[in-house]
Amino acid sequence: MLRLKAFRPTTDKVVNVQLHPTHPWLVTADASDRVSVWNWEHHQVIYELKAGGVDERRLVGVKLEKLAEGESDARGKPTEAIRGGSVKQVNFYDDDVRFWQLWRNRSAAAEAPSAVNYVTSTFSSPAPSTKGRHFLVICCENKAIFLDLVTMRGRDVPKQDLDNKSLLCMEFISRSAAGDAPLVAFGGSDGVIRVISMLTWKLIRRYTGGHKGAVACLLTFMSSSGEALLVSGASDGLLVLWSADLGQDSRELVPKLSLKAHDGGVVAIELSRVIGGAPQLITIGADKSLAIWDTISFKELRRIKPVPKMACHSVASWCHPRAPNLDILTCVKDSHIWAIEHPTYSALTRPLCELSSLIPPQLLASNKKLRVYCMVAHPLQPHLVATGTNIGVILSEFDPRSLPAVAPLPTPLGSREHSAVFLVERELKYLHFQLNNSTNPSLGSNGTLSDVGRSKGESSETLHVKQIKKHISTPVPHDSYSVLSVSSSGKYLAIVWPDIPYFSVYKVHDWQIVDSGSARILAWDTCRDRFALLESASPSKLPVIHKGSSSKKAKEAAAAQAAVAAASAASMAGVQVRILLDDESTNVIAKSVGARSEPVIGLHGGALLGIAYRTSRRISPSTATAISTIQSMPLSGFGSTGLSSFSMVDDDFSSQKSSEAAPQNFQLYSWETFQPVGSLLPQPEWTAWDQTVEYCAFAYQEYIVISSLRPQYRYLGDVAIHHATGAIWHRRQLFVVTPTTIECVFVDAGIAPIDVETKKLKEEMRKKEAQTRAVAEHGELALISVEGPKSNTHERIKLRPPMLQVVRLASFQHAPSIPPFLTLPKQSKVDGEESSLLKEVEERKSNEVAVGGGGVSVTVTRFPNEQKRPVGPLIVIGVRDGVLWLVDRYMFAHALSLSHPGIRCRCLAAYGDAVSAVKWASRLGREHHDDLAQFMLGMGYATEALHLPGISKRQSIARELINHKMRM
Repeated sequence: MLRLKAFRPTTDKVVNVQLHPTHPWLVTADASDRVSVWNWEHHQVIYELKAGGVDERRLVGVKLEKLAEGESDARGKPTEAIRGGSVKQVNFYDDDVRFWQLWRNRSAAAEAPSAVNYVTSTFSSPAPSTKGRHFLVICCENKAIFLDLVTMRGRDVPKQDLDNKSLLCMEFISRSAAGDAPLVAFGGSDGVIRVISMLTWKLIRRYTGGHKGAVACLLTFMSSSGEALLVSGASDGLLVLWSADLGQDSRELVPKLSLKAHDGGVVAIELSRVIGGAPQLITIGADKSLAIWDTISFKELRRIKPVPKMACHSVASWCHPRAPNLDILTCVKDSHIWAIEHPTYSALTRPLCELSSLIPPQLLASNKKLRVYCMVAHPLQPHLVATGTNIGVILSEFDPRSLPAVAPLPTPLGSREHSAVFLVERELKYLHFQLNNSTNPSLGSNGTLSDVGRSKGESSETLHVKQIKKHISTPVPHDSYSVLSVSSSGKYLAIVWPDIPYFSVYKVHDWQIVDSGSARILAWDTCRDRFALLESASPSKLPVIHKGSSSKKAKEAAAAQAAVAAASAASMAGVQVRILLDDESTNVIAKSVGARSEPVIGLHGGALLGIAYRTSRRISPSTATAISTIQSMPLSGFGSTGLSSFSMVDDDFSSQKSSEAAPQNFQLYSWETFQPVGSLLPQPEWTAWDQTVEYCAFAYQEYIVISSLRPQYRYLGDVAIHHATGAIWHRRQLFVVTPTTIECVFVDAGIAPIDVETKKLKEEMRKKEAQTRAVAEHGELALISVEGPKSNTHERIKLRPPMLQVVRLASFQHAPSIPPFLTLPKQSKVDGEESSLLKEVEERKSNEVAVGGGGVSVTVTRFPNEQKRPVGPLIVIGVRDGVLWLVDRYMFAHALSLSHPGIRCRCLAAYGDAVSAVKWASRLGREHHDDLAQFMLGMGYATEALHLPGISKRQSIARELINHKMRM
């Protein structure tokens, strides 16, 4: 079920691995105590260190720094010259790591219904503590190494500063108050946990009296009562709970709770977020068992042995839409990643992936078997799993295109409450959500993720989301991976289980089934309540094997018959179109769409029906852009609201391969005549159609192609948004979700010659119709006219090129904090150079092309700081109440703010309200009005752009606006 994302071979077995939450960095430590930081996106080693011994490069670097600072010979032995010993743990630490650690703890605690009075939904970003630095932290037996990957300067904390006890594990304890330095807790060989400050590098606290053996693992989390806790596991088999509340002044803290967890010692601890319940702790021990603990009563909920006779060494909480029943991943010393299904109920263990199948055979020696020694899941992208093996580190990818089983419902006119339907296990549920600006918002809202990193001058508006979940008393037949979609009218909900395969169509008002059957994919028409199905023909029954034949021949015959039956079923699978009538019954209107003989592998709904075929024909990269040369596709008859339904099955041309090398195997068909429209295209990942059917977007791996549809199909351009998983149109705004970001594409088709011709033809048709009516009413005398000065209005229409502008709204990364060594240095005043330098800086501020999210305040950037993207795969609901709504894999709604003036003005102009866009521009720094005027000109609002008060006289923008207005 997993496929290879990246692989780095090593000469020794990898025993420690960690992933950075926001950067494509992976740190490993091997059995020889060599630590490496690897950029898995670019396959590049960033840094290597001999942490177990003495690294000569670091030692020479320290001596050079001391000489540069004026120091002579070192008075004592530098800490860099101390042998580190065995590497026990490696990790990253910076503002991103700190933020997402706090977010994980808070969001897990907020799920518990009992937490409503304790854990509020307000989650403000902690103050930056590392000031732009990215620390690599290495916990060795004899010392802890803190290496800044920005400046390449390090700080070593020897065990002499920690009561001369060996360091075996570590955990970061973050304070949320401004100005507080981060703290690091180290588990010692004597059972004591010691905490140091990364500001003073001094020991500030001890946790004593909990363990009689060496501390092996540490974890911080938040209880449903809102208390910050630290849990530790040790070789004595105890699980000990401590208070991590840093407001206490005591330097010696005693345990809050101690309980026996595992015989032989605790190996690892993991925090598990439970949908609708309090968080749970997962522990694995030397007794080869895995235990799950309730964090309210701290009672054992379940104990299992995932792999008989083998001890687990790694565990990860997991929640991925493609496998909704698998909650825990674990590894033993074999070649598998194991998954545990419903761990508190059935607790079935199944292999998720056989890693040997991902590695090229030549990398495995004939006498060497693959063995896994460590495993970690990406904290923000659940489709990425890293494993350390005896031949290298493997980064696996698990279907990044899978989306949560959620479908939005239309909002009644005038209502402020919005709703969606989601599927959990075998239950359909409502999710009702709306903005709530009360002082005590309901628990469970993660909407305030958008209110982070705000700087002076930006809006301080906090988006609180009020949401509730309600059951729908309708049985659902399956609990496997499902895809939900709603018809254009919102009256019907379709659920497809592609792995079964099976589908059901429900009436929304009473949740009765109106249609069901066998199908792998379902796609809706955006104009009427009709849908297309990719049917799955049942394979014919196997022939009866007579008793007289041998068992071997019988098996061979059965396998051959099964292969023939499967091939026959695949060839018979066709695309069928059904319509939902007014009496809520279904009728088949096309039994087979398309006359092509190739098997169908994908359907895409929308104003046109897209069908992807399986073919082996490849095209060159230059031919892949042939989408711009599609034949004319007049679509003036199409128009409706609704989302494009998209779904596809795994095939030879899935997302791991570049769209440039894909064949032309995608054909669009009319929903009315079921005839092909245009020529063949490369198969997109998904399609999105504008609600008014004026624009469409086809997504590929490396870019998104955007086209206009009226008066005829016209290619506008493509935007380099990689690996997009979904999008929704809001007039001339396309909101796109990727695994790491949320983008907004502002689109305008401009004015092309075909638009002028179409306008001329329409005017001539109107004149002829008016003459015909006049003759019918008044006779031939109505045609008499007095000649006067003629004006040709068509010549005054200025052609305008298409405009595509991309703004990044949200990402995982923290708002950038500028370290002192990267700021502009002070300049001495020599012959007036200072004034010219300042003038150059001011010129750069007003003229540079800003990137969305890169600014510090409204006065120096056109766009806001990037907001925080919710974790994991997302369904984008749309723009309602002036915010962008999204739903995550935990079935929580998030509101993304669009209130920054730089965004608000563009959204209003794209929506068609240019007057309000000019009014909102008063809240934007005047130095950005030139840029906004250029945007409004590209959108076709030259007259309104002239009213922007901050248009610069020294630039040509005002002249261009005036000339454009005169031509109009």
